[in-house]
Amino acid sequence: MTRTVHPIEQESYRILRSRLDTSALPPLRRAVVERVVHASADLAYATDLVADEEELRRAWTALRAGAPVVADVEMVAAGITARRAVCRLGDARAAPGLTRSAHAIRLAFAEVGPGAVWVIGNAPTALEELLALDAAPALVIGLPVGFVGAAESKAHLRACGLPAVSNVSEKGGSAVAAAALNALLYAPQPPEEPVAGPAHTKENPQ
Repeated sequence: MTRTVHPIEQESYRILRSRLDTSALPPLRRAVVERVVHASADLAYATDLVADEEELRRAWTALRAGAPVVADVEMVAAGITARRAVCRLGDARAAPGLTRSAHAIRLAFAEVGPGAVWVIGNAPTALEELLALDAAPALVIGLPVGFVGAAESKAHLRACGLPAVSNVSEKGGSAVAAAALNALLYAPQPPEEPVAGPAHTKENPQ
């Protein structure tokens, strides 16, 4: 997409790049890392994020082909600025053994079916519910936050083999999850061949 970049954002990126060298990263991973760092002012995401360039490339293509976007909470949906996101949390109900966030994921999957891009930045139970479904996603941005279950749910995501963006630590949240998705929506077409880089990959997470 074409967008006008505000001078404040331009200055933020200038400062970011003066403190963090992302030049060796392949283009889509660089875009995701930089936008998450920009959204959080947390340079540690450069080594905490886990993403695979080819998976990002396929998700980039799926988004441009009209793949639906699903958010776990309204704060994530509100942060996605270039695409309407489905969020069914307002219709969800808690039940024994099922949180509202998990129920919302079930409702959303019934609506969008396979091939969606899922953006989870709040509830580990939402991510765990998605992993329990046969959702066949185009990408899962799994960045829930918290001391209870967040790091574990993201480890489960990486272990299951689905195309994903995640991070190793307990941190995360709505702003960084939306930022990761916005990075793909804003990114121009990447080069045909990925550029090798030293940052996190699924095969070599730190």
